[in-house]
Amino acid sequence: MAQLGSGALVVALALAVYGIVAGVLGARRRIPELVESSIRAVWGVTALILVAVVTLLTAFLTHDFRLEYVYGRSSRDMPIYYVAAAFYGGQEGSLLYWSMIAGILSSLAVYLHRKRDRALIPYVAATVLSVETFLLFMLTVIASPFTLLPMRPDDGQGLNPLLRDVGMILHPPFLLAGFASFTVPFGFAMAAMITGRLGADWIRAIRRWSLVAWGILGVGLLFGAWWAYHVLGWGGYWGWDPVENVALLPWLTGTAFIHSVIVQERRGMLKVWNMALIVATFALSVFGTFTVRSGLISSVHSFALSPIGPWFLGYLAVVVLVSVGLLIYRLPGLQSDRAIESVVSRESGFLLNNLLFTAMAFATFWGTVFPLVTELVRETKLTVGPPFYRQVNGPLLFVMMLLMGVGPLLAWRRSNTGLLLRNLLWPAVAGVASGIVMAVLSGHLIAAASLAVTVFAVGTIVLEYVRGARVRRRTTRESYALAVAMLVRRNGRRYGGYIVHLAVALMAVGIIGSTFFQVERQFTLQPGQSGTIGPYTLTYQRLDNRVNAQGQAVVAVVDIAKNGEPRGTVESKRFFYRNYENQPTAEMGIKTIGIDDIYIVLDQWDENGTASLRAYINPMVSWIWVGGAVYVLGMVTVLWPAPMPARRPVTRPVREAALSEA
Repeated sequence: MAQLGSGALVVALALAVYGIVAGVLGARRRIPELVESSIRAVWGVTALILVAVVTLLTAFLTHDFRLEYVYGRSSRDMPIYYVAAAFYGGQEGSLLYWSMIAGILSSLAVYLHRKRDRALIPYVAATVLSVETFLLFMLTVIASPFTLLPMRPDDGQGLNPLLRDVGMILHPPFLLAGFASFTVPFGFAMAAMITGRLGADWIRAIRRWSLVAWGILGVGLLFGAWWAYHVLGWGGYWGWDPVENVALLPWLTGTAFIHSVIVQERRGMLKVWNMALIVATFALSVFGTFTVRSGLISSVHSFALSPIGPWFLGYLAVVVLVSVGLLIYRLPGLQSDRAIESVVSRESGFLLNNLLFTAMAFATFWGTVFPLVTELVRETKLTVGPPFYRQVNGPLLFVMMLLMGVGPLLAWRRSNTGLLLRNLLWPAVAGVASGIVMAVLSGHLIAAASLAVTVFAVGTIVLEYVRGARVRRRTTRESYALAVAMLVRRNGRRYGGYIVHLAVALMAVGIIGSTFFQVERQFTLQPGQSGTIGPYTLTYQRLDNRVNAQGQAVVAVVDIAKNGEPRGTVESKRFFYRNYENQPTAEMGIKTIGIDDIYIVLDQWDENGTASLRAYINPMVSWIWVGGAVYVLGMVTVLWPAPMPARRPVTRPVREAALSEA
């Protein structure tokens, strides 16, 4: 196993280097055979990486503890799904997974674009192979997953306790896949700058690949929030932890790019923005991987620390220097074809959108690296917490939601101000009314304003669907439901985008409710005793000690009643796994009742069964997960191929007229 896997990676590294040279020489000297060889090198490298992946997975599934990586991440008592998840439970496996995703998507992109974008493909191949070269160098020289132990142990140490959860089976692969997927758009961007072909071709080529990467990364972030919510026990789902932040950064710049690219396609503008955003997104993806693996910034999520951080930092520096250098060199060719004609236009809206997302990304980046800067300058590490991010990013998010409502109603070039105000009237009325109701009921003005702008954004989305359905019904006589469905089917990019906006609004409602109206109480109870929080009564029944092959769990069983009516039972757990007794993990007891989540944490207990419980009422959190499902639906809609236009038969008079004109 070790020889097969490591051999495949060594050959892949040599083939990647060859592919880079062949692609560049073939393009420079116009030797099509070398270009074709470079394309095949991309496929060959991917195939060899897949051989290594299958080999490592087989080693895990067969409990081949002779491999140091398998020994340190798995054990015989683990369920098969955790054994498979152990593949990316450490730095070596996660880097191999990163390279696999980059290779698969790069191979597909090169295959699909090799004829239509012939001038770009040699440099696309060279760029993606340069990324693979770095990863393969790390996997063969610095951190090989196929290192052998001097003897075969009978059993392994087991997976890190934080990874023994369904959320972490899903969160790391989606997050790493999101990082890796931006390799393809980065490859096309570099090819465009190297060749000087800075028009619409490279933008058209990467549009879908960027959406795929952005969508995968977004799903990874959602799974991470869900995992944090039911495992970490602080009562929330996003704590502005450094690793959370660096995962969010490429999503923010990627979001800006996906919006900004529309302007270049439609009006030939914002070319510098688009090139800079896609380069920044890939660089931030590398930075995110570096932060998780280096241990440079302490985080509860940094479960796989290693000495590879300096190598990633060096590679990140090379990526930034080369990309920025090319960008500066090509600035004359990236000038806009047109200028913004009016402040009240869709072009201005997209530019403001770029500024907001970039400002949010910079603020988050600065807050993340601030401890390092202060330690370097003042020899004292100062940290910033969630209040900093809320105070800085909160107003930016508010303006962003407002723009999300206004943007779809703006016209290209110049908007008719009177018509715009008339179209905004009813969404604005709905937003203001909801804000007033919220302010009266809760007395919380910031929450009321946030809800008002969210409802306003939803109102404009609904208005766009209503307007589109009305126009369609004039010619087709379809029902409103069918008209809306056909709008989405025939223009998935536009109306699928509105579905994504709706998902963001749903998540915003969940964030508003859980941020501003969370209630917390602490209880110390003996079996049979009760405590109240809001309208809910929590009755602590007993403390169970459950043992299985992996270790033991201490479980607090709690009944929940609302206004005296029983609403079910939850179990809040603490796990102690074999070989990791000093690293207990948890699973919160969560019960959704109406719009509320009743969230119970087992903090402490003693031998006589007395338990210290921390309870929260988290209003509207379930809307975040519903919004996540709608987000996925919107992404599928955007990416779904549009139907081919129906071919109309050419009638005899039309055919005869065309022939006579010829």
